[in-house]
Amino acid sequence: MNAMERLIEADAIARLVDRDPTLFSSDVDLRQPIMQRLGWTDLAEKASSRLPLVTNIAMGLSDEGVTDVVLLGMGGSSLAALVMNEVLGPVPGSPRLHVLDTTSPTSATTLMATLHPSRTAFVVASKSGTTVEPLSLYSVFREWMDDSLGHVGAGKRFVVITDPGTPLEDLRQQDVMRVAVKALATVGGRFSALSVFGIAPAALAGLDVQAVVDHALEMERRCHVPDESNPGCVLAAWMVDAFESGRDKLTLVSSKRYRAFGLWIEQLVAESTGKQGKGIVPVIEDASVPVQSYGSDRAMFVLREPDDAAIASYAEEARTEGIPVFESLLDSAGAIGAEFVRWTFAIALTGHLMSVNPFDEPNVAEAKQATVEVLEGTINVPRASADLGGIWPTAAGALSELPAPENLDDAIAPLIKPLSPGNYLAILAFLPDDEALFVPLRRAAYAVSATRGVPVCVEMGPRYLHSTGQLHKGGPDTGAFLMITNREQANLEIPNRPFSLAELFRAQAEGDLVTLAGLGRRIVRLDLPGDDTTALSAVTTALTRVAKGP
Repeated sequence: MNAMERLIEADAIARLVDRDPTLFSSDVDLRQPIMQRLGWTDLAEKASSRLPLVTNIAMGLSDEGVTDVVLLGMGGSSLAALVMNEVLGPVPGSPRLHVLDTTSPTSATTLMATLHPSRTAFVVASKSGTTVEPLSLYSVFREWMDDSLGHVGAGKRFVVITDPGTPLEDLRQQDVMRVAVKALATVGGRFSALSVFGIAPAALAGLDVQAVVDHALEMERRCHVPDESNPGCVLAAWMVDAFESGRDKLTLVSSKRYRAFGLWIEQLVAESTGKQGKGIVPVIEDASVPVQSYGSDRAMFVLREPDDAAIASYAEEARTEGIPVFESLLDSAGAIGAEFVRWTFAIALTGHLMSVNPFDEPNVAEAKQATVEVLEGTINVPRASADLGGIWPTAAGALSELPAPENLDDAIAPLIKPLSPGNYLAILAFLPDDEALFVPLRRAAYAVSATRGVPVCVEMGPRYLHSTGQLHKGGPDTGAFLMITNREQANLEIPNRPFSLAELFRAQAEGDLVTLAGLGRRIVRLDLPGDDTTALSAVTTALTRVAKGP
């Protein structure tokens, strides 16, 4: 039977809507945890009731002259708001929304330099209320605001989003922050786009959240229909049929307006399916990579505006090459809400078909614990084997026995040249969130993809630790990893913490290096002397050169 027939035979849609945990596991011990993660199936319907609250907060901040809202969050607590901001914003006359989902001190100080405390508000978002990144950033920015506005005045500019009863909710009371907007405890982070984690920051930026919710609600109704017309069911069946035919690299191609949506799909797909040694690998692709270079492991999801002829032509070219293509056309920005719903239903049904629990992330904690141990100095981090003009290379995991390289090409080649059909390369870049750094890195990635015929993913750390990191560790051992770190000069002390922001940023990279190496993954780290473009340019040039070589 094909995937659609299996979904219908299992009555999967009705069981999902009824929140039946046996759809995902026969293990009695897992039923309760799964039920506690199924509160999203009517989230669009619930969203409308939360809009008055977040709209009132937005109006209050606007009346106080707020021109900038900064969201401090990671993964599911920030990506949906980031997508909505990119798709629907900015709105003239409304506050600008800045999403800070990195512990890079350069990114934090650069953003801080553009803000004025008297005109800035912050959203501190964490489902568990214990996430180290937003809590550390909160401490940094709270001190900055206190110095200017005083403790009470600064507190009025902080809004908390968290589950009921978390340590962050307690901190909100202790530090006299403005308000805690409580999230639904039964909705996991990556399924929370239409919860307050997504709609509250978007509303504070004046985005048309009502349009998003309206489109989402219509899609939610359609995704409750228990037959082959169900859009989530159709997408899930397409993905799984492709996966079971060997096409496990889900290539995401979109119109420029919707490109950020790939980051949200990336987390949803990778964290939900990347476990038990299997998984669907999401690849945010650029239409400059010839489809003729694609391997037989590719399927393509296209999200485009109706008049985007270039992307339409690219999709048609892929079809001509025999690549399965699923195309979605959005005739308005608010229609992104429908895609949030379609994908959450689709990935849950995909988990059923793949026999994985789509609601857990069993390997994410490994890198978190390794980060703690790096900060405490209780774990050994693989050391560099050479100094190549200030760039320090480290080969680890399956490549740990390599001799010291004499140049950058020698350092990169053992990772790039053995790439074979079915493999993928992930560039794990612990660099400031700066397009001046990521644009040339993505260009080099496209060159590697086009010449070596394998998908290449460019991931920003530590964001990816809450996204594709689960797949890297729990998914198939088909990935090769190039980690890029830097010894950046900027730093910020974190009040009441035994480590600085720079130390946390570096420890998160080294924690993941240790974890991937311990799993025997192929990994090379290049540690750059700073965050200027000179050393990075040498790396991207070497990447392109090695990829084109024999």
